[in-house]
Amino acid sequence: MLRSTIKYRLYPTKAQEKTLLGTLALCCEIYNACINWRRHDYEIFGHSPSRDDQVNALPSWKEKFPELQSVYAQVLQDTVRRVDKTYQAYFERLKDYQQRKAKGQSQPAERCPGKPRFKGIGHYDSFCYPGDGFSIGEKVVGLSKIGKVKAKIHAPVPGTIKTCTIRRQSGKWYACISCVIEPEPLPANDRAVGIDVGLLEFATFSDDSPSIPTPRFFRQEQKALAKAQRKRASRRPGTPGRKKANKVVSRVHERIRNKRTNFLHQESRKIVNTYGSIEVERLQVQNMQSRPKPKQDEETGQYLPNGASTKSGLNKSIADAAWHTFRLMLSYKAERAGREFAEVDPAYTSQDCLCGHRVKKRLDEREHHCDKCGLRMPRDKLSAQIILLRPALGVGRHTLAAKPA
Repeated sequence: MLRSTIKYRLYPTKAQEKTLLGTLALCCEIYNACINWRRHDYEIFGHSPSRDDQVNALPSWKEKFPELQSVYAQVLQDTVRRVDKTYQAYFERLKDYQQRKAKGQSQPAERCPGKPRFKGIGHYDSFCYPGDGFSIGEKVVGLSKIGKVKAKIHAPVPGTIKTCTIRRQSGKWYACISCVIEPEPLPANDRAVGIDVGLLEFATFSDDSPSIPTPRFFRQEQKALAKAQRKRASRRPGTPGRKKANKVVSRVHERIRNKRTNFLHQESRKIVNTYGSIEVERLQVQNMQSRPKPKQDEETGQYLPNGASTKSGLNKSIADAAWHTFRLMLSYKAERAGREFAEVDPAYTSQDCLCGHRVKKRLDEREHHCDKCGLRMPRDKLSAQIILLRPALGVGRHTLAAKPA
């Protein structure tokens, strides 16, 4: 069984939008109250309340604060579960950091993971119906305690419905329906490919397929974004003009995000439909976007140029390329289609030759020339072929039972 999510656009009335905003505000209050409770008990007693303790406290909170009665009970319970998931993720990050630090594997500038923080109402944008309390009609989405909200039901739900998450994004409302689906295997295919991602070419394939050019969506909208941000900066905080300017800025970001997501969906679908086995690099994109360390003259104490401006532009391009999202899309689309997907170690894929010799190159050297075997070919094309030949990391390989025999 696989999980999938389909998103419907909602068009609430003014009264319904007021109720939605009120639900978000109350869920945000519950979220912050649960975090405060955990912090207080840990500081005083040395241990925090469990998820069940906080869920069982909701009825008494409703008696004390009658406004909580306007929110569906399971929505409040899911908010408490969200706090518990936040703490569990924090404990995992903390444990990983402590283990790496004990082994001397942590980065010098790496900080200890921070504790879960309180959320402002402007940063709490979703609430979830975890089991029931909602329904999907032909043109509406029914929500308990809110009513039937007009929606654009552009496609039927592809499987068995599990949850419904109501999300506010750039002033718009969406219903995200999570469901369980059956795999849909594609016809058997013995074509294998290695894919090298980059900034000059978004994706280069190990075979004769043409490379995918880099779209650079953020760069295309950078002037429009800068104009909107300048206009927002000229408005005083808290004024209607400032709120209107905030919407313009968020709409520009939304347009960039939608273009990028659509591009990644289309290209990943084409690749999964074409190849039966797909190999990619497991790039640590977050580490690649780290800032350069400051350089200081030991004699004068003055800071020296460290290439921070150039690295800032590179980081912007890396974020715009969205390699990690592309890899995730390939992974779940391959799983659903019964394809084989694997991730490999990215170390030296652009320096190793097919003969096994390692040729060091600068980033601006785009041609590979091996002194040992005499091989000449584009650097990205060679890297894609090395990726295809390199053994997959154990945790990165998905050989699926759904793959046709």
